[in-house]
Amino acid sequence: MSDTVAEPAFEPPPEAQAFYEEALGLLKESGVPFLLSGTYAVTAYTGIRRPTKDLDVFCKPGDYPRILSFFQARGYRTDVEDERWIAKVWKDEKHFFDVIFAMSNGTIAVSDSWFGPDRITVYGHEVTITPPTALILSKVFIQDRYRYDGADVNHVILKQADAIDWKSLLDQMDLYWEVLMAHLLNFRFAYPTERSLVPGWLMTELIGRLQAQVDLPPPRVKVCRGRLFSPRDYIADISEWGFGDVVGKGLEERHDPVA
Repeated sequence: MSDTVAEPAFEPPPEAQAFYEEALGLLKESGVPFLLSGTYAVTAYTGIRRPTKDLDVFCKPGDYPRILSFFQARGYRTDVEDERWIAKVWKDEKHFFDVIFAMSNGTIAVSDSWFGPDRITVYGHEVTITPPTALILSKVFIQDRYRYDGADVNHVILKQADAIDWKSLLDQMDLYWEVLMAHLLNFRFAYPTERSLVPGWLMTELIGRLQAQVDLPPPRVKVCRGRLFSPRDYIADISEWGFGDVVGKGLEERHDPVA
């Protein structure tokens, strides 16, 4: 179990607290396994307080229809915003929570490995939160012009290094090891006195992969993986510069719906 903050404090919109309390109660009543993530998990693991505008509820892909069906039967409006990763449950036109079952770029889905023993009490309910390892996985690809979660990754490493399953993190990032390495280098730069928090064997493994790659010929297929970070910031690469798109998103698609 991770060393969570004793009494984490959150800053939700005051008018939404009653809805959040109600939603968490119903989620527990549903019996469907879920995790509370986002700002709530970051605050619990680091103590950093910041306003939050919604609830990020994580579940396995096979469970999200069960959550939606449960709430829909109780008069809530449900919306499958993108069947690849996110749905929403609406109380009214103003109050909702996200049901997230994969990363928006399709690289990683929520799985059993994301569920751990860490729990917090929030809005009167004891709920399970995303473990540090899974929390990092949920944030490593968020590198958009308008949002970058690298600081969250650094803070979780700083405060929860002993609770991170580094082997599992590498296994799940195996195809994207350069992304993991970039975050770990950023951590080393941000906290030079805390470099030893990242296991030496992991840095040696990643450096070895990079060294082995240096003298290899370039890939034959010209692709741009930048849209794994941000669909909107790498549109020219796909539409004008001849790179293949590995994301499978529309050229005008963004992480957030266009109003």
